[in-house]
Amino acid sequence: MKKEVTLLELVATKIIYAILIAVYYWMWARRDWHDYYETIQYVVGVFTFVFLLSQASRIRKFNKEIVDELALANLKRADSLCLKIAAAFGILVAFMGAMEIMNHLQMGYAIMVSLVLITIIRTVAFYVMDTKGV
Repeated sequence: MKKEVTLLELVATKIIYAILIAVYYWMWARRDWHDYYETIQYVVGVFTFVFLLSQASRIRKFNKEIVDELALANLKRADSLCLKIAAAFGILVAFMGAMEIMNHLQMGYAIMVSLVLITIIRTVAFYVMDTKGV
């Protein structure tokens, strides 16, 4: 079965990367310990390894295919939009930290949540732009 790798597929898998980064942050930043945390760490580690191997083969296959120029232009537009959103959110979190509204742990979790949300917004924006042919 020869399935073509789309740019949307590669963009959407970035959501899984962002979730994995947020889970790893949770593993490093937590202050308590339960017995089942070790199981979670092993499951996440194995999943990450298998996922990265599968993605490496998909990316290698994508690089051998013909590139859709309009899709690349739409991806750049979606990236530009998300950069502006991320910058605004970063300034907001920094301001809240400076005003002591948030502590360092809350700021870290806010940044991780924003990372996941930005990747979701990026995927949705790219999908909408790509389907409408903007």
